[in-house]
Amino acid sequence: MAKKIFLDFETPIAELENKIEELRYVQTESAVDISAAINQLTKQSQQLTKDIYSHLTPWQITKIARHAERPYTLDYVSNIFTHFTELHGDRHFADDLSIIGGLARFNGTPCMVMGHQKGRDTRERGLRNFGMSKPEGYRKALRLMKTAEKFKLPVFTFVDTPGAYPGIDAEERGQSEAIGRNIFEMAQLEVPIIVTIIGEGGSGGALAISVGDQVLMLQYSIYSVISPEGCASILWKTAEKSQEAADALGITAIRLKALGVIDKIVNEPIGGAHRDPKQMAAFLKRALSDAYRQVSDIPVTELLDKRYNRLQSYGQFTDSKSA
Repeated sequence: MAKKIFLDFETPIAELENKIEELRYVQTESAVDISAAINQLTKQSQQLTKDIYSHLTPWQITKIARHAERPYTLDYVSNIFTHFTELHGDRHFADDLSIIGGLARFNGTPCMVMGHQKGRDTRERGLRNFGMSKPEGYRKALRLMKTAEKFKLPVFTFVDTPGAYPGIDAEERGQSEAIGRNIFEMAQLEVPIIVTIIGEGGSGGALAISVGDQVLMLQYSIYSVISPEGCASILWKTAEKSQEAADALGITAIRLKALGVIDKIVNEPIGGAHRDPKQMAAFLKRALSDAYRQVSDIPVTELLDKRYNRLQSYGQFTDSKSA
C-alpha cells in the first residue's frame, strides 16, 4: 500500500495515521486483538481532519490544489465517462500531451471531453510539461471543440494548470494568439460547455478552455489571474510573501462563488479529493449531471447570449463613492 503524502499543516493527522499503521502491523503479527484501539484512533483522525479542514487559509488550499496525489483529468474521465477515445494533434505542429481530449459518453450521451494532465512521475511530468500547455495544446483543444460543434456534442472541460507555458518556443509559435483565439471561439461555440476547475486554474492557461455556460469548481481548488508566488514576486519582489498574496487574490472557491465567477462548488471528501478519488468522482458526476441538465435544452441563441454576457461581466465593479 502506497504511503500517503501529508502536507505541512497536516502533521498532527500524519502522526495519528502513523500510530494507526503501527497498531495494524502489531495486530497482524500477534494474537492480541487491538481493533478497538485502532477504531478509536481512526475516529480521532477523522475528527482531527474535519477540524483542520474547516479552518483552511487560501495558501493551505493552494497546497491541496497542487497535491501530488490529487486526481487529474484522466482519473475523472475513467470514472465518470464511458467509451472514451482520445484524439491527438492540432493539425499544425504537434500533439501537446499537457492537454488530453477525445470523444466519450456521459450518462449515455455522446460528448467531447478534454482537460489538462500534469503527470504522476518525473518522466510523465516531463512529457506533459507539468500541465503547462504550449500553443499546439490550445489549438488541439480548439480543434476538438469545433468537431464537437459540427456534430452537436456538448463539451466538458477540466482545468488544472499553473498557467500556459512561458518558454520562448511557445511564444514563437503564438502562445497569446492561441489563448485569445480559444476564448473568442468558445464564446461563440454553438453547443453547451461545462467547465470544472479540478486543481489549479492559472491565468490565461486556464481561461483558454474555461469559457463555459456552467463553471464548477472543486472545494479545494484555486482559480486566479496569477499564482500566489508570481503575485508576491511582483508586489513584494520575493516569493516568500506567497501566503499574503494568496489571501489578497481571492483564489478560493467560496470567494469566487460570491463574486459570481463560478456557478457551483463541488464538495470534496474529508481531507481532499486525493483521499478518496472514487467518492470525489461520484460527487463530481452528480454535479456535472445537474449542470448539463440546466443548459442542455436552452436555445442556441439564448445560450450564446448568456455565455457572452457572463464573459463580459468578469472584472465589472460598481463605484460606491458618494457624489
